[in-house]
Amino acid sequence: MKIKHPIPVIEAIDKSLITNKYKNINSVNAKLDILKIVVLNRYKKAKPAVGLVKNFGLKKGAFGSSFMHDSHNIGVVGVDDESIANVVNKISKLNGGLVVYDGKKIDHLKLPFGGLMANEHGENVAKKYEQLTKKVKQMGCTLRAPFMTLSFMGLLVIPHLKISDEGVFDGDKFEFVK
Repeated sequence: MKIKHPIPVIEAIDKSLITNKYKNINSVNAKLDILKIVVLNRYKKAKPAVGLVKNFGLKKGAFGSSFMHDSHNIGVVGVDDESIANVVNKISKLNGGLVVYDGKKIDHLKLPFGGLMANEHGENVAKKYEQLTKKVKQMGCTLRAPFMTLSFMGLLVIPHLKISDEGVFDGDKFEFVK
C-alpha cells in the first residue's frame, strides 16, 4: 500500500501513552513492522484518515475498536486493506465494539451502547476481552495491551504523533501533518 507522499510514522511505545515520530515513509512494510492505521468517523460520512504506525507487530489480519479517545471513532491497525475493511465493516454492523480478523475468521465483542459499553455481565466481557487480546498477540502483536494502545493513538493532546478522523496530528507543532 502506497501513500501519496512520505508521512511520519507513529511509533507506539509499549506501556506508554506517548508515541515517537519514527521517520517519514510512504508505504506499509510489514517486515519493518510499519502497518496501516485507519480512523473512520462514526458520526458523519467522511473519508477515512490513513496513517502509518510502528511496533504493533501484526503479521496478518487486522484489529480495531470503536473507543478511540476522545471521539470514539473507529480505529483499526492492519497489514492489508482487505483485513482493515473487514474489521471496519464488522464494527459498523455491531454499532460499536472490538473486532479481530486473523485473515480467516472474525471475532468480536459487541459494545452497543455508544460503542463503549456492553450489555453483558462484567465477567463475560472481561473473558471475551482477554480472548480477543490473546488472538491479536497470536497474530504477532507484541504490545502488552494492544486495544488500549490503539485507543490512545487517537488522543491528540498526548505527544508526539497521533491520528484522528482528520489525519495524522503532530502534538509538538499542534497541527495536522500535511
